[in-house]
Amino acid sequence: MREIAQRLGVANILEGSVQKVNDQVRVSVQLINTLNDSHLWAETYDRKLIDVFAAESDIAQKIAVSLEAKLTGREKEDIQFAGTKNPQAYDALLRALALRNSSSRVDLEKQIEFSRHAVELDPNYADAWANLALTEIYKSQTPWTSEEQKERARTAAETALRLAPNSANAHKAMGLFYRYCLKDDRAALAELETARERAPNDGGVLDAIGLLQRAKGRIQDALATLRKAADLDPLNAETWIHLAITYAGLRQFAEAHSMVDRALAIMPDDLDMLAGKASFYQAQGDLDAAWRLIGSHPFPRTEWAGLIYYQQYYWQRDYDKLIAEFESFDLADKNLPPIIVTWVQAALGNLHLLKGQGERSAPYAEKVRRTIKELQAQNIVLPELYRISIEFAARLRDRDQVEDEIAFILAYTRDNQWILPSSEYDAARGYAVLGDLEKALPLLQDSLSKPNGTTAP
Repeated sequence: MREIAQRLGVANILEGSVQKVNDQVRVSVQLINTLNDSHLWAETYDRKLIDVFAAESDIAQKIAVSLEAKLTGREKEDIQFAGTKNPQAYDALLRALALRNSSSRVDLEKQIEFSRHAVELDPNYADAWANLALTEIYKSQTPWTSEEQKERARTAAETALRLAPNSANAHKAMGLFYRYCLKDDRAALAELETARERAPNDGGVLDAIGLLQRAKGRIQDALATLRKAADLDPLNAETWIHLAITYAGLRQFAEAHSMVDRALAIMPDDLDMLAGKASFYQAQGDLDAAWRLIGSHPFPRTEWAGLIYYQQYYWQRDYDKLIAEFESFDLADKNLPPIIVTWVQAALGNLHLLKGQGERSAPYAEKVRRTIKELQAQNIVLPELYRISIEFAARLRDRDQVEDEIAFILAYTRDNQWILPSSEYDAARGYAVLGDLEKALPLLQDSLSKPNGTTAP
């Protein structure tokens, strides 16, 4: 117990169990001082399932009394506020929250499904609406994004805020909607600061503020905020990953590895997290160490880790392996979003050109150009697509296309001081392939002079 407390950075731990038989619930809890292993308080509650929320409030109040904590009026209100009286809705939300550390797309879809089920069971459940908004917002940052999907995020966030205008979760959801779906950082910060005021010890809110500080170029502020978020919520793997990536952007790789190891201790089988650690080795120029981490795993097709695998094989010059992998994709599969289809087409075209097989790359050129324009018109943009598409256009010697794509992605990322240097790096590579070092070198120098998320050994 003492070891757990040290890991969490706390002096007291609440231990308990829940037993359910039909509609009866027994909740046994005890509050333990881990410094001397003394029991500060213990109680057993026998309730009908529908009354379990009253027990939850009572437990919170008695813990506060046992710790001699002075609660504000708002904190007392929060303890009394159950959120829902529907046990099935509560159960559905808990199932969604249990998946929060997973980075897999399958688990993200399950989170959305559970959250949506919770609001269907209780349309007035503000926390479930807020979590539905957050999961839809996270999805908007993946290749499976769409304008319709962003509207679902807006509806959920606005509903949460309407039902619970004082809820930190609702303001957090609205803030992240402003930031990621509307690209309105000023409105996002206002909502997130309101959320922090409502819940100053919410690690998730601080994590969101830290990422916004990073995007504004305030790297040291971001690190301090993310560190505090990790201290408050040490079992949130996502915050440790954000810290790891930030340290890697500063090229402080010892710290980066230490942070990602904290995330892997929580989610040891998460391939995206493992690939993240491999990407730090790649950035250090140690491809052997990176390969030892990921080499035994199959090539992931629709997860972020696939980008790290691509980089590994690309830098190892194993173009045949990549071609074989990508040619096995069913690009006619309607479940594959256009961004992934276009990325694979651009990658195949580029790889064939690297192997001197110009005739095999030709069919992909027009498809990639056309789809990128269509995606831009729909406001569907993932910067990762442009690294490969710019290189492909450059190897085709299509200077107009290269400059069009560079101009677009630099304009799109110009207000994000964390992502912009990565776009400059991609632009520099495009110009370098064209042989235009006069344009490539200043972009490369500017990119590498700033902290950023580029993996460039």
